[in-house]
Amino acid sequence: MRVWAIANQKGGVGKTTTTLALGRGLALRGQRVLLVDLDPHASLTRAFGVAADPAPEGVLDLFSTPPQTLAALARPSRIEHLSHVCAQTALATLERRSANQPGLGLALSQALARHSGQHDYVLLDCPPTLGLLMINALAAADRVVIPTQAEPLALHGLAGMRRTAEMVERSRRRPLPVSVLPTLYDRRTRAGQEALRKMQDDHGERVWEDAIPVDTRLCNAELLVQPVGEDGGYPGRALSSYRRALDWILAGDAEPMERAA
Repeated sequence: MRVWAIANQKGGVGKTTTTLALGRGLALRGQRVLLVDLDPHASLTRAFGVAADPAPEGVLDLFSTPPQTLAALARPSRIEHLSHVCAQTALATLERRSANQPGLGLALSQALARHSGQHDYVLLDCPPTLGLLMINALAAADRVVIPTQAEPLALHGLAGMRRTAEMVERSRRRPLPVSVLPTLYDRRTRAGQEALRKMQDDHGERVWEDAIPVDTRLCNAELLVQPVGEDGGYPGRALSSYRRALDWILAGDAEPMERAA
């Protein structure tokens, strides 16, 4: 079972859209996929049509005593092989609880260890803040995917996210590979072109050589949780780009496994 954290400390870069698009793409390839919404804003949860009030069972229950299991919390979707775990707004209270409840930083790792073998891929949709939930995700992940908008201000968020990933990597004493995914790219603007070029110059082979273009069809994330049609599940420019990006991430994931073999 492979665990990917979709993370960036800057908001508005397409984390939830990226989680949904990559998860959908894996499911269309026959992989058993679980998407876990770690963001108290619950955008991924809402995309699946789950109301925030009353609060559903979800990620917060992984931090209870005794903890709930991912298998019990997983909800099926309308896409074959694709399930999800909801977020609750009360996740925002976890930071205060952590002072009196030691061990919360490893709660997600422990839940995933108990869930081993039940899915092929688990994708963690992280909140845009460095806190307990993101640290849980990075501690548990086999790879971190960093969606980064191709615009100048987003480059600072990328640098911060890289530093955070390196800090967690040193702490847990095992590699945490990074895949940087340029998103919301408008090739018509000079600022977008220059930001993409600088991203690739500064971060090298960790950055995908292409970019996910701006596509108004993805303003409604519910498109990504609809059943697959004759189009193969990737209508539009952005989703076609996500399919190629998934190929790139999977190729990078295969390399360390081949070396280990």
